[in-house]
Amino acid sequence: MNKKSVFRIVITFIVVSALFIAGYFAIDAYTQKVPIMSIRQSKKIGATYMTLNNPFFEIIDEQLQNILSTEGYTLMSLDPVLDLKTQREQIEYLIDQKVDAIVVNPVDYKGLRTVLNKAYKADIPIFTVDTEVIDEDLVTYNIVSDNYDAGVQCAKDMMQRQDKANIVLLEHSTANSACLRIQGFVDTIEGNANYQIIKRIECQGQLEVAMPLMEEYLQENENIDVVMALNDPSALGALAALESQNKLQDVLVYGVDGTPEAKSLINEGRMQATVAQSPETMGKKAGQAILDYFNGKKIQKNVVEAVTIITQDNIQDYSLEGWQ
Repeated sequence: MNKKSVFRIVITFIVVSALFIAGYFAIDAYTQKVPIMSIRQSKKIGATYMTLNNPFFEIIDEQLQNILSTEGYTLMSLDPVLDLKTQREQIEYLIDQKVDAIVVNPVDYKGLRTVLNKAYKADIPIFTVDTEVIDEDLVTYNIVSDNYDAGVQCAKDMMQRQDKANIVLLEHSTANSACLRIQGFVDTIEGNANYQIIKRIECQGQLEVAMPLMEEYLQENENIDVVMALNDPSALGALAALESQNKLQDVLVYGVDGTPEAKSLINEGRMQATVAQSPETMGKKAGQAILDYFNGKKIQKNVVEAVTIITQDNIQDYSLEGWQ
């Protein structure tokens, strides 16, 4: 080997070594400046709510997005429009997309076992919000309000104000949260002959469904003293129906949610009460539970949030413009 060849080899070695060392220190400097979470792959989270035609679920989704974005997670939110078949298909789709976790607000709390089991077998954790699924063994985390107590509080308030009453119930029988609210109300008045349930109306918790059904019933029956609605949208539907027939002043209307609209109506004396729950808290806690889970922290499986009834007696303690 001649001297020129040796010289070229030495020069090449020096140049390559210099580039390697420079690259090493550049990478080291970058990783010191940038948090590790910024350069690791972000998680994909899927969500399917029973309906986004309800501001309660929009607030949950918004807060969930806010929390997840702090660590660079992406959220894909879907709306099955209260259709069980569609929600099953949406969960299947999210599994196929290989999301890292799925947030579920079930259309039917008894109707998702097969598809949730598929997610479970794919090692995709399920986080349920606002209402449970019956298949608790397939769920990693669940957050709900104390829905049974919401119904109890409405019944107790009614009994303080009315010695007797003919009662209409507005229900949503496939949502466990709604069932628990109505059951809490019914159990509280059980055995007292002064309080009679004269009609149960299935309305899916939707204003546009509750209103015409209530109008139809009012045309046939005038002897109504109380409406107990599973949520505020259906309570607002009942209020609109009663008002259209000039009967609102004779009927106490109860809802559950604590929406700005319901609180304003209570403040005006047109609605008796709503039981306040917090979609903001629910969304934030669910989001934090997802972050904690993937950061290897232990999370509480079942979280139950306390609720408070809002009437004219305490409406001054609440903002009329936003949620709790």
